[in-house]
Formats: sequence, C-alpha cells, structure tokens
Amino acid sequence: MKQKHLVNMFAALSLTLGAGFAAAASDEPIQPIKAATGINQAKAELGKKLYFEPRLSKSGFISCNSCHNLARGGTDNIPSSIGDRWQQGPIKAPTVLNSSLNVAQFWDGRAANLKEQAGGPIANPMEMGFTHTLAVNVLSSIPGYVSEFKQVFGKNKIDMDQVTEAIAEFEKTLVTPNSRFDQWLLGNENAITAEEKAGYALFKSSGCVACHNGEAVGGNSFQKMGLVEPYNTNNPAEGRVAVTGNDAERFNFKVPTLRNVELTYPYFHDGAANTLTEAVNTMGRVQLGKKFTTKENAQIVAFLKTLTGERPNITLPQLPPSADKTPRPNPFN
Repeated sequence: MKQKHLVNMFAALSLTLGAGFAAAASDEPIQPIKAATGINQAKAELGKKLYFEPRLSKSGFISCNSCHNLARGGTDNIPSSIGDRWQQGPIKAPTVLNSSLNVAQFWDGRAANLKEQAGGPIANPMEMGFTHTLAVNVLSSIPGYVSEFKQVFGKNKIDMDQVTEAIAEFEKTLVTPNSRFDQWLLGNENAITAEEKAGYALFKSSGCVACHNGEAVGGNSFQKMGLVEPYNTNNPAEGRVAVTGNDAERFNFKVPTLRNVELTYPYFHDGAANTLTEAVNTMGRVQLGKKFTTKENAQIVAFLKTLTGERPNITLPQLPPSADKTPRPNPFN
C-alpha cells in the first residue's frame, strides 16, 4: 500500500514538473518546433522524387533542390541563385526548411502556401525555365510516374495540381525539431550555455523578438527592411509592394526564420551579410537603432546557433527512367 502511495506521489510530481516546464515554455516568445504530423506518406514520397527531379526544368539539369539544397540548410549559400542558361536571380533563395510554418511563401509573400509556391520556379524563365504544360508532358511520358501518380491520386491523367500538391506534401516534412534551444524550452537547463542564455536575454530585451518569434522564430509577418535607418543595397527587389501595389509596403519583406540560421548564410534578401556577426550588427543598426558591443554580438550569435535543429534524414530517391533514352543536350556547354 505504501509502495503504491509512493508511485502515485512520484507520478503526480512528474505531472506537476512537466506542467511547470510546459508553462515556462509557453511564456516565451519562441516556441519549440513540433515534428511533422498528418503527412500522407505516399504523396510525400512522390513529392520527394519531384523535388529532386531535374526533368521538370527546360534544361533537364535544374531541380528544386538546386536552389533549396537540403544538404546546405535548405538554400544554396550564394547571394542569388543561378537558373536556366546561367541567369542570376534577383534575390537570395530562402530556406525550405520549416517553410510550412511561414505565413506565406517567397520574400514578398506572393504565394499563399507551399502548393502555390511549388509551381512558380518551374515556369519562371530565370529559374527552371519550363512551362507547366511541358513539365506535365514530360512526367506523362515516364511510365514510372504515370503509375505512381495514379496510385497516389487515383486519376488516369497527371496534371499540375497533383504535381504541386505532392511537392508541398514533401516540403511539409522538412521541419527541424529538437534544437538545443528547444530542449532548453522544454526544461533541460543544461541544453544551452550561460553565454547562449545571455544572448537570448539580449535578443529579447533588444526587441529582436518583436519580429522573430513563434515556432519558426520568424516567417510570420512582413516588415520594412531599414525601419530605423535606411538599408542601402543594390538589389532591385522592392518587397511586398510588388504584390499589393501599396507603396507603403515598399521594401517590406517576409521576416525570415532564424531556425538553422548558422547554415543559411549569406543573410538578408540580398545576401549582403556573409556572417552572423555582420548580420546581427546590421539588424541592430537599421532595425533597432542599436549598436551592439563585440561581447553582446558574440552572445546573440551564440544564442542563434542553438536554433539549429535535427534535419530530416533524406535519402536521395530513385527517379523513374525515361521511356526515351536519348539524352538531352547540355545547355550549359
């Protein structure tokens, strides 16, 4: 009887402590990332093939992974991506990791969701350089895809709606939970160091959390780049005004996620900051009107590195072979 009482007492204590940890986490402006749930695995597996499929491009050499490289933090680590016929894009490729948590897609938010975003690069003449019609025709000429699309969607004919839905389903799996900071939020006091905790305290007290909050530590609002001091750049992107036509939203960009930020250099929509140290200094100056000391900067950078989570273990898919074995000419020669 006494043993049963002790078991119940410890169970109640565990629940109380667990509730305390949960309450502590809920009081913070940043929340732990949750693992992906509710995924249609067959659809996501098809979407993974399409994500790595270069035959969705005019050249047959560019895939989604070319600019949103899953081995490089979901981006390509250059100031602006290289597309069809070596054209250089006008803006830095944002990370695809945790993109399902964004309020909208692209820096200017012109795509409402992942499905809408997935079709954009395929038909963009500066990116994959194809058309939706030709992309569907290519997939329809590959017996392996015809069979898999029918199995997943139950239709005899492939269309672009299915293509983008499958890619979006795969991208929903690309969340990165269990960062050291998430472990700390969930009650593990030893998950981050004293310097990293000091950096988080500065991150909050300086006002960074006004824009960088929630699960993704960003991605949930649009803000003007150069709020306190003008941001000088040669990049032609004008931000949200290109979508809304509202001049008050000129140079308003989607606040980027800071999850895995140590991997997604260079920083900002123009890729102008090569290091986190440089990025923190710039953001302090132009967004907050604050000049961080060298020590403060180092503390914030240390905190930002705790946001690197567990990336999905993605194995490269086996792409279905083309019925036509004639190789495409290399357009880059």
